[in-house]
Amino acid sequence: MSASTPSSAQATLMLVESARYALLRRLAAAIRHQMVAHLQPIGMVSELLERRTRAASPDLAAIHDGAAKINSLSKAAAKDVLDVITWMSPEPGATMPFDAAVRDCVDLLHSNFSFRGFNLAAEVSELPQPVGRAAARMLLPAALLALTDTQEGPADVVISARTGEDVIHVEIRFIRTEGDGGYGSKLSYRSMEWGEVNAMARAEDVELSYTESTATLAFPVLA
Repeated sequence: MSASTPSSAQATLMLVESARYALLRRLAAAIRHQMVAHLQPIGMVSELLERRTRAASPDLAAIHDGAAKINSLSKAAAKDVLDVITWMSPEPGATMPFDAAVRDCVDLLHSNFSFRGFNLAAEVSELPQPVGRAAARMLLPAALLALTDTQEGPADVVISARTGEDVIHVEIRFIRTEGDGGYGSKLSYRSMEWGEVNAMARAEDVELSYTESTATLAFPVLA
């Protein structure tokens, strides 16, 4: 092997890193939207507070309440924004309840999928078992994107899950429906390929299988 030829392990690592980059590029707009949504209320309250301070006879009690509200909103926004940032820079070894991971994924992608003519829904009951946060936040959206990038709406995209022995089995189904086909399928970046999703899954010890209309993943439960 020449010095310029990467080893098999290096090639796999490069594929995983390339896939993660592509995924983040696809999620960037949704992540930005979530960050703005958390910060927007602060600006609205600030504008209201500014108008009150300019009144001929300012209501000091109302101004005090407004300042307290801004302080409360700022603390909540800082916490929420830091959580959003973990999509881009996950904490090594961090875990999260699986049902929370599904909710986060659906919340992040729901608007984008709706625009494309897909109704994204989760049929997941309470599953508080901890899974790797990085694994869930990469593989759930990656599988959803890979499953739908070659499809057109209208369709339901349904996430369901069940527990097994030290593992959570996830199924994502693409179900064609009648109705509005959305506003187009132009992607913000290139499509996600199943080979890339599989490489990320192997790196996170998650089992993956897929067909044209379904994807299944098995996430190990982490004590």
